[in-house]
Amino acid sequence: MKKKWWYSSAVLLAAGLLTACGNNGETDAASSSKDTKDKKLADEQVLNLVEIAELPTGDTALATDTVSFTVFNQVNEGLYRLDKDSQPIPALASEEATVSEDGLEYTFKLHEDAKWSNGDPVTAKDFVYAWQRVVDPDTAASYAYLFDGIKNAAAIMEGEAEPDTLGVEAVSDYEFKVTMEKPVPYFISLMAFPTFFPQNQEFVEEQGDRYGTSADTMIFNGPFTFSNWDGTNLNWTYEKNEGYWDVENVILDEINVEVIKETATALNLYDSGQLDRVNLTGEFAKQFQGNEDYVVETEARSSYLQFNQERGGKKTDLANENLRKALAVSYDHELLVNEILANGSQELGGLVPADLAVNPTTGKDFREESGDFLAYDKEAAADYWEKAKAELGVDSLELELLGDDDESNKKIAAYMKDQIETNLPGITIKAKNVPFKVRLELQTKQDYDFVLGGWGADFADPVNFIDLLMADSPYNRSGYKNEEFDKLVNLSKDENATDVDARWQNLLDAEKILLDEAGVAPLFQRAAATLQKPYVKEIYNHQVGAKYTYKNAYIEAH
Repeated sequence: MKKKWWYSSAVLLAAGLLTACGNNGETDAASSSKDTKDKKLADEQVLNLVEIAELPTGDTALATDTVSFTVFNQVNEGLYRLDKDSQPIPALASEEATVSEDGLEYTFKLHEDAKWSNGDPVTAKDFVYAWQRVVDPDTAASYAYLFDGIKNAAAIMEGEAEPDTLGVEAVSDYEFKVTMEKPVPYFISLMAFPTFFPQNQEFVEEQGDRYGTSADTMIFNGPFTFSNWDGTNLNWTYEKNEGYWDVENVILDEINVEVIKETATALNLYDSGQLDRVNLTGEFAKQFQGNEDYVVETEARSSYLQFNQERGGKKTDLANENLRKALAVSYDHELLVNEILANGSQELGGLVPADLAVNPTTGKDFREESGDFLAYDKEAAADYWEKAKAELGVDSLELELLGDDDESNKKIAAYMKDQIETNLPGITIKAKNVPFKVRLELQTKQDYDFVLGGWGADFADPVNFIDLLMADSPYNRSGYKNEEFDKLVNLSKDENATDVDARWQNLLDAEKILLDEAGVAPLFQRAAATLQKPYVKEIYNHQVGAKYTYKNAYIEAH
């Protein structure tokens, strides 16, 4: 017997998640307009936005970053997408999935009028190809681990089975079936994540190694097409995709995006009307808090220090637990969020952010139940440093702190340098701020000392953060290893996958192990302070998965 599947999970998204949209105020100036249903629209439906980092890739299989996922969420589409409240709703799927009673078989029916930008129909075979390509070890897709639970996925990723044995099947052109080898409570929410989007096999293979390296080597099936990106430049354009199956509900004609890393530069463009939205940092965030355009967008994103314990096959000084602990409690979190960032970001006492998921039995937030770890303590930091010096046989150390080269990360790095050098005499910090893409490459190669790291939720479950530090995780990138930690995370995924209380406790216990030995050190839970023109409406800000949806956005007459 089968049932219609309405999204549920052993772990629910906490109530009260904020979705920040534009200010509803009117301006005094008038512009020509047109009426569409209950919306009064400006004649020119063009949105001008800013990004703070480069676009690393145009290949959904290879992306690992917020910028790429934001792009894919506009120009491509999967079985589901996130609604205004960050809940998954059918997209290319023409209706809710049908799921077997044991949770081991999912069947999706597809819209039969969906097309690629070259005119090809989007079919079930495009999902089969895309998913097999992600789990194929030759692709080296960092997000392949999200497919664990699908039949044969783990064996394929280990090189023990062929990609074509993955538990996916095109039952017909417009019916796609997935067979699981174990239940995954959050599986439906993954269907809105870009790594699970379809790919056009003929186009991908025709492009070969060039696929996704520029707008010209990409293909689209979403609300917008993509242009003016050559793979290295700092701007790109979205244009309404007239071949999109749901184009009648897309209002914007064009979105122009420019990468601007300095807030002052972006603000000048905002003030002159050349940008419709801008991110604020530090003093600028404080300055504009009373402005009518000011909006704070909360995020289910943790920022933390990640310590590299192995470099070039050899243990580093940061493999010393007391050194990691000394660094982890040497900085003032409150000062960081209130004075340095001042953008609505909050103090964070763990790896898993607040307001992500609640205990399925008690309703208590994971962060609250797990508690706070590694709080600022100058005296404890000094004690840990003395122990580390004795164990390492040193009196002083020079460490390089890696981070992105945007304005916010530069300020955080300077702050961390000051705090650590002040509270841990003998440690010298050299800040190394590099372009986002370069930082990712250095992390992947583990060619760093410690790094300003971070993770945004792909789906509303604590495991999305905790399993990052498993020994075999492609996102570990630090050499952290703890057998008991790995055991607990594996129990939450396997033996206890359907025992919601046992699974929850596994994840609580695992996070405690990680933080008790300072595998990472929490910095803050990120928020974004922005200015947005009051005539910009219905930009969806998501707590999980891709950060923004522009499909429903429009420019109001003003």
